[in-house]
Amino acid sequence: MVILGEPMEAVESAAFDFLLPAGASRLPDGCCGAANIISDWIFRGAGELDSRQLSDALDSLGLHRSVGVGTNFLSIGAALENENLSTALELYTKIINEPKLTNKQFELSKQLALAAVMSLDDDPRKKVMLKLRENFYPEPLGISTVGNLDNINSLTPDKTRQLAKDNFNLTGAIFSLAGKYDFDAVCKQMEKLFDTNAKQPVDSIPLGNKGQKYTHIHNDGAQVHIGMMTETVRPADEQYYNTRMAVSVLSGGMSARLFTEVREKRGLCYAVGAKYHGLKDAAGIACYAGTVPDCAQQTLDVIKEQFDKLAEGIDADEIKRAKAGLKSVLIMSSESSASRASAIASDFYLLERVRSLDEIKEKIEQTSVESVTDFLKSNKFKDYTIVTIGPKQVIVE
Repeated sequence: MVILGEPMEAVESAAFDFLLPAGASRLPDGCCGAANIISDWIFRGAGELDSRQLSDALDSLGLHRSVGVGTNFLSIGAALENENLSTALELYTKIINEPKLTNKQFELSKQLALAAVMSLDDDPRKKVMLKLRENFYPEPLGISTVGNLDNINSLTPDKTRQLAKDNFNLTGAIFSLAGKYDFDAVCKQMEKLFDTNAKQPVDSIPLGNKGQKYTHIHNDGAQVHIGMMTETVRPADEQYYNTRMAVSVLSGGMSARLFTEVREKRGLCYAVGAKYHGLKDAAGIACYAGTVPDCAQQTLDVIKEQFDKLAEGIDADEIKRAKAGLKSVLIMSSESSASRASAIASDFYLLERVRSLDEIKEKIEQTSVESVTDFLKSNKFKDYTIVTIGPKQVIVE
């Protein structure tokens, strides 16, 4: 297991994350949603503690749990007072190494996973973006991190239990820690808690085909939800910061181009925005817009137009605002031990090293009108993947 730490002497808290190689893309076909069941099931009793006793033990530490299912990893972590860190790590060792995983508790975790999928019908914005990533990325990188109803319904306790056993591979796990702590003491404790001679290589994920270029999901509602994604450089690429600056010019606030041109000047939609989405093996810029059926086609056309126009020129004020926005997000996230624990783990997986905050700030400052424009001219946006949800389709050329 890789152990990463970043000290934050100004805080009295500590936060940690275990990234276990049990993300959505690492599970077999027909198991979409199993990671969501497992992420809840492992907290329903571990070691000598039943579900209630484990919950009470965690709550007694004033611990704020975090659980997440990503493309590659199942993440479980917590933030708490630093003096309770050692006890928390003992409990999490039981959760990872000795979960009870009883049949009775499985059904409760399964129902929660099913409810999360069904709730997407009430959140079409999230639903359209999940389907967008599914179509945009090569299989299985885009597989839904929420789950699939048929797959979840087909899962049994025995099958899901085996999935947890097969994928809780500590050789491929990353443990990250940020806040106030003694790194040497944590390392010694982790070596003792997770002592094992079993080494299991983490297999690479074979990539398949991408999905359809355009998918429409009919819905009789009063809005059309549009998701659009186009390929760009990955997080490890030397042009990464120019990419992030370009996205910020497009969608970095109320003065950014998409908000100004699509919403303010033309009144085409009630919400519009774009974000960078990067995986280790692929990356894209994802855009969302919510509008009424009669404006859906024009909304899509104007968004594409703004993407295309970006390479024609960016002015100094736009770059200045984009830099300020990116650094503001960085500074705010750096004040949270939980955010830093998550960030350094992500860095190590994506880049095989950890960036300091000073390095990130410096890289942002080094970008310029010329560097961003040159990047856009040599990396023009094309081959859009589009998903819509609503009563009316759009025409995609």
